[in-house]
Amino acid sequence: MTKVEVYSKALNTSIEVSRMIGEKKGKEKGPTLIFMGGIHGNEPAGVFALCKVISQLNPERLRGNIYAISGNLHALRKGERYTTEDLNRLWTKSRMLRLPATKEDAANEDVAEQIEINAIIEQILEDDDGPFYFFDIHTTSSETLPFLTVNDSLLNRAFTSQYPLPTILGIEEYLDGPILSYINELGYVAFGFEAGQHDGMASIENCIDFIYLSLIYTGAMDKSEIDYHRCHDRLAKTTGDIKYTYEIYFRYQIRENEAFSMQPGFYNFQSIRKNQHLANSNGNPILSRGKGRIFMPLYQSKGTDGFFTIRRIKRIFLRLSAFARKHRLDRMLAFLPGVKWIDEKKSILQVNKRIARFMAKDIFHLFGYRSVTVDKYHYQMYNREAAARNEEYIREPWFS
Repeated sequence: MTKVEVYSKALNTSIEVSRMIGEKKGKEKGPTLIFMGGIHGNEPAGVFALCKVISQLNPERLRGNIYAISGNLHALRKGERYTTEDLNRLWTKSRMLRLPATKEDAANEDVAEQIEINAIIEQILEDDDGPFYFFDIHTTSSETLPFLTVNDSLLNRAFTSQYPLPTILGIEEYLDGPILSYINELGYVAFGFEAGQHDGMASIENCIDFIYLSLIYTGAMDKSEIDYHRCHDRLAKTTGDIKYTYEIYFRYQIRENEAFSMQPGFYNFQSIRKNQHLANSNGNPILSRGKGRIFMPLYQSKGTDGFFTIRRIKRIFLRLSAFARKHRLDRMLAFLPGVKWIDEKKSILQVNKRIARFMAKDIFHLFGYRSVTVDKYHYQMYNREAAARNEEYIREPWFS
């Protein structure tokens, strides 16, 4: 079993971890929780937090099974985001279909890591009963308050609404191949937690609080087993009055060989105005397209997402979209000009881009669709609700 040494600047200490950080089998039947930390090798906070929590859990007081998986061991050892390819961009349908069977056949170290992680996930899904919950723990290069990144399905929305944290919807429309999108497409509850800045001590503490709250919200542990209010209130306090749901409406994608640099001093959720100088590209200023908030500004050498901009979604629109999805009102969309179904299950729409100019993507988002550009003339819109395994969660207290 491969073990690597992982260093934390925040703690000024190192620990040895293997692929399975730890697992605990509860005394009673219950949910299956899969936590992942260190998918990016320069984000050790989740690994350290999982080591601490797993070591403290008493199986006699647990329901179900808890697994803690370390992500990119090779990159964690070096303290780098990745080696050749971003491990959190490799989980596309096409790449999963041709994923080698063994790490010896992998094209590079990052794909070898993916093969091992995927094998563990498949084994857990085969051996355990569920319901299954997947949590991917991250940190950011800039200062940030904690938040959740959520693929916009009603299943994910319902579960994550329990946390006292801001929620970001729609990131899967801008990122190609994150592990959580792959797991969501399998139908399970899966989302990301961003704990803070990579090397901040607060990030480790936020991870620990998040892990304990997740054990409570899934029913794996009773509130009485931990200082629940302390965990809840500490996380709530870190976010102040920013506890709303937001959507991403713009991403600045860094081109190959582009010299990109953020302007100094930006931090997550900072308000921005139209035409504000945000970054530079090859020496030229990049200005904001409108007012909103900046999200995940890039202050590290590796990565292709320069920054995102987000805006708040009003609660009435969240309720309206939930109503539209529950009652499958999306079936009416195919009657519109330039829109047609392209699969038998009626879960994928093809949309003419000229028509889409007059039908904002927001309309399709309302009905639960995310878009992918397929060619010069068309989008494909995928139904986020089609794969959801609602029947496996319907008896959970949070489900509605």
